[in-house]
Amino acid sequence: MAGLLDGKALATRMQTKLTERVQQLHTQTGRAPGLAVLMVGDNPASAAYVRNKEQACARVGIASFGQHFSVETTQAELEQTIQTLNHDPQVDGILVQLPLPDHLDSVALLNQIDPNKDADGLHPMNLGRLVRGEPGLRSCTPAGVMRLLEDYAIDLKGKQAVVIGRSILVGKPVALMLLEQDATVTIAHSRSQDLAAVARSADILVAAVGRPNLITADMVKPGAVVVDVGINRVINPDTGKGRLVGDVEFEGVQEVAAWITPVPGGIGPMTVTMLLENTVWSYCQRCGIGWGE
Repeated sequence: MAGLLDGKALATRMQTKLTERVQQLHTQTGRAPGLAVLMVGDNPASAAYVRNKEQACARVGIASFGQHFSVETTQAELEQTIQTLNHDPQVDGILVQLPLPDHLDSVALLNQIDPNKDADGLHPMNLGRLVRGEPGLRSCTPAGVMRLLEDYAIDLKGKQAVVIGRSILVGKPVALMLLEQDATVTIAHSRSQDLAAVARSADILVAAVGRPNLITADMVKPGAVVVDVGINRVINPDTGKGRLVGDVEFEGVQEVAAWITPVPGGIGPMTVTMLLENTVWSYCQRCGIGWGE
């Protein structure tokens, strides 16, 4: 039976430390770190995510400068808002909640964000820093995956890592981060031939596709570490009630793997915590304070 990689517990410990750090910094500089989350429309999942982020900010002492726009908001209005936040000395991190309505160009909006306030680590400059192995803001979910593996002392050096999913949000950056830790990395996706065989080669298997229960027990090498990044809402046909499941068929895979992340309670809490840490890191950079000072 696989051990649980408990992201919720680690996130709680990290947020406790961040709270103490923010209190020290607030005393030192006279202001709290600030995060602006921009949301457009009324997507219920996005609204829940934004609410979760704002509550997390409140817990650790980060000021929220969130703004909620109607679904009719134009590209120009959002770009102007981002430019204003770029120049606001109270704001250290800016995040545009995705997905956006179809009439908006999310890539163009993300590119408007000051790279040094890019709390989600998705600006081309920060992705370039990741490729080059330079310090910079890292995409929150992949960074959360790596921090969780580190906390459980999962050895990555020389191991076969397979990432299923090639998105710019998770798949590509987490592959680069695994490579940085000396893993041998394969990226698989919907066009990969014999996905099951590719997955079975993995010592470290990261599933980030967004398809419920895609990864089954027969696709997992015995003793592998399985990280489930997927968050999918499925409806029970008998009750009509929804529940969250990952990309991994948990019950079956738990019998085969050495370690596995649960959904919920695995990578989700880590994503939010890394967003908070990114905001505080950016604040320290802008205030000329070393991260460990």
